[in-house]
Amino acid sequence: MWAVADGAYTAMPFVRPLMEHGITVVGCLRKDAALHDVPAVVQNPGRGRPRKYGVNRPSLAKRAAHPQGWTEVTCPVSGKDVVKTTKTFLATHETFGGTIRMVIIKEGHGPQFLSCTNINSTVREIIEAFADRSTIEQVFHDVKEVWGAGQQQDRNLWSNIGCWHLNLRLFTLTELWAWPLKAQQLTQRNDSPWDTADRRPSHADKRKALQTQGLLNELSQQTTAAPLPQIIRNLLQRLLRLAV
Repeated sequence: MWAVADGAYTAMPFVRPLMEHGITVVGCLRKDAALHDVPAVVQNPGRGRPRKYGVNRPSLAKRAAHPQGWTEVTCPVSGKDVVKTTKTFLATHETFGGTIRMVIIKEGHGPQFLSCTNINSTVREIIEAFADRSTIEQVFHDVKEVWGAGQQQDRNLWSNIGCWHLNLRLFTLTELWAWPLKAQQLTQRNDSPWDTADRRPSHADKRKALQTQGLLNELSQQTTAAPLPQIIRNLLQRLLRLAV
């Protein structure tokens, strides 16, 4: 079992209980994280406890800035294979109480630092797990921001649970409706020239396209006896895009 969290949850009260149950924990670390190197194995240790943390203090920021040691790894991110430029090494950290695997990912906005408590995990597995978490987080964002989950003024527990289920079902049905459609059918970038033309449709775009299609179908049923002129239909389409 794997648990994936962002940097806010990379703390001892969260990490240690999971590790005690054999759960692999993947998370983010700051560039100034207090890392130690892995202590060397001593053949004939003297008295006292063996060293748990190394003497040297590797710097994530310096390793990310160093031009050597980078390798390219192909990982599935958001449903497609993406080539990531990465570094990986073993280190120790007091939060985890032992050795962890660190992965540095070179991104356009700056490096990203991932940690994994299972040192035998591959870079591909760690990046894929963290990417899956980001996808789930985006779904929660869309359900709350687009559909308004959690904003219902209902004090009954079971009614609130029903509202959540209703929002999740609406989200799923919208994604199912938009699945076979092309991006050009779901977005209208003409009204926002500042936006990126080839940006993939968001869930809000899909919801807006479904609303527009539903209103157009309703208007078409009302005007089957006497079709409206094309100039009126174009005007209605513009009004619908403003309305939704």
